[in-house]
Amino acid sequence: MRRFPHDARMFFGSLELQLWHPVRYWDGKAAGFSRDAAAVLTTAGALTRFLDRHFGMRLDVYLHDQFVDSVAEEEAVLLTCDAGSRVLRRRVSLLHRGVVMFDAESVLPLACLPSALMADLEEGKRPLANLLLDRGMSLSRSELAVAQIESDDDAFHGRWARRSVLRAPSGTEALVVELFQAEMWRRIDDASRRYPVQGR
Repeated sequence: MRRFPHDARMFFGSLELQLWHPVRYWDGKAAGFSRDAAAVLTTAGALTRFLDRHFGMRLDVYLHDQFVDSVAEEEAVLLTCDAGSRVLRRRVSLLHRGVVMFDAESVLPLACLPSALMADLEEGKRPLANLLLDRGMSLSRSELAVAQIESDDDAFHGRWARRSVLRAPSGTEALVVELFQAEMWRRIDDASRRYPVQGR
């Protein structure tokens, strides 16, 4: 069984060490991104649906692990729950044609997690945002921010990440953090050159 990447685990365990920029103040062009690549980091909708619709990138989900845990202090602040509360922690990789585009960790407070959704998550075949939308939940995404990772570990120094909190009217919420591979931006720019989409 494929193990969750060491660098991703290290990153997800050190959120407070990164400098996060709210997307409303972030300049993708100044950061060296094309318009389309910047849109990937800043889209407020379901990212997998955005990639499929605009770039023809249909992603497969690989569930590494999912377990009950205690929420970390910074996570609790973002989720507006008590530190130490019980949460479901879910770690996945998203792949395009067998290559990992990004790794993601979701943290969902158990107090507001429907049992039916828990079963869907355990099945491990669908991205979280898609599961929520397919269950008829409208979503709001708050605290959307991006960061270029600073680390002594060359495996992920300089890579880009984004984080946000998904909230549904039912009370279900999730902190989602995504850590992108450089291959993602190469494929986005390649798709943009080959299949330009009007109005994107």
